[in-house]
Amino acid sequence: MESASIATYRRADPNAPDSTGLTDPGDAGQTSATRAQASDDWIAIIEPNFTGHRWRYVEWIAQACVEAGHRCLVITDAGYAQHPLAQRIVREARPDLRLVLLDLHTVPRGVLYAASVYMRFRDFYARALVEVQRTMPVRLVVAPYADYFFYTLAPLGSPFGETPWIAIVMGMTFHHAGAGLRTPRRPVVDLAKSLLFRRGMRVRGLRTLFTIDPTLPDWYAATKPAQGARLAYVADPFPETPAADRQEARARLGLDTNTRYLLVYGAIGERKGIRELMRALIQLGAGHDAPRLVIAGQQDDETRAFINAHAPRITPAPVIFDQFVSDAMERDLFSACDAVWLGYLKHYGMSGVLVQAYRFNVPVLASADGLIGWFCRDGSLGPQLDDLEPATIARALAALPAYWRDHENVDSRLAAGTPAAGMPDAGTPDANHLLARNTLDEFKRTLQSAMA
Repeated sequence: MESASIATYRRADPNAPDSTGLTDPGDAGQTSATRAQASDDWIAIIEPNFTGHRWRYVEWIAQACVEAGHRCLVITDAGYAQHPLAQRIVREARPDLRLVLLDLHTVPRGVLYAASVYMRFRDFYARALVEVQRTMPVRLVVAPYADYFFYTLAPLGSPFGETPWIAIVMGMTFHHAGAGLRTPRRPVVDLAKSLLFRRGMRVRGLRTLFTIDPTLPDWYAATKPAQGARLAYVADPFPETPAADRQEARARLGLDTNTRYLLVYGAIGERKGIRELMRALIQLGAGHDAPRLVIAGQQDDETRAFINAHAPRITPAPVIFDQFVSDAMERDLFSACDAVWLGYLKHYGMSGVLVQAYRFNVPVLASADGLIGWFCRDGSLGPQLDDLEPATIARALAALPAYWRDHENVDSRLAAGTPAAGMPDAGTPDANHLLARNTLDEFKRTLQSAMA
């Protein structure tokens, strides 16, 4: 993520005695009997934003902490008190996992905070740790999405003072042009960010920086850093959940038995390329052979208005689940659908949806840009989109049947006892692909190695 954003900011009250507006950790639904004793040390996971995939990373990191025998605090903004993950942590009331809700979205007064999203997030993280450490000793901080503030490290140092920390960066693109990825060329900006990144790696307290971009460690090693924290690749995880029976999954979702379906999944906003996809389907008109559209995930207001206005013009009508998607429903969606849309707009980082599609061995229609394009560059995972013009999307949709036929040929050969050489079993992704490392177990082991 090159330009961090968050759903809602709150402006500090200039008349309040403490403009940070932080609340006591006890207000997070915890009683004094369930709080940690002063002699206990905690690992604090700080994430002010539970939108999109971010809450999943918090959940998985918390699981890694607890499974390794550590005590873990999940710290987020009070606005996410009703989020399913927050509710689950409170409901389970584990002694080794606690939720702390603070005011992490109030923006301090000052021109610097008004002008820089990086400074705003830096302040959110710093205030969170200061507030928690008033009552709970923290021995290590984990920042699941350090893109928020990483470029502030070079001039300002660590937001966590003397407390050691580890972090993950997910969307840095300043090195992509040099690594041969298809991204916008911004020589001055990329040079500045590369210098800030290298200096940030030397900041006090940073123990390990992880990245879900496999090209970043190679770039960093080529710069021959003389000193600094360890930079390591961690594969963007997806639980190794077996696929459900296709027809049973379709029955639960209310989908037809014999229809082909194209899934658009996740936080449904402009960057999903959903507008371009729907316009292409409208242009194709009735009677086309393209798969029927399934849109699943919470929509932002502008995208919802667009979908509601344009969906009636598509035949057959899209199937729309504008809601939070549970793990069980997610499994059904990837089991039931025949292809997954990854034609994202101005998105150059990694995609968890790509990992999910790979895990379920479902072909993707993927943008040629950024890391998605890099992972899909040989065409084995599905048709690539050089742009999002209607004609390009139509050609990619027309290419999908060839992928389905290949899969069905594997099915028939396996049924006859003669699997096709060099092809994966039906429903099983190619174990030699780099995405085979994108398992939850591998993710947890990698994080646990830095927590000890």
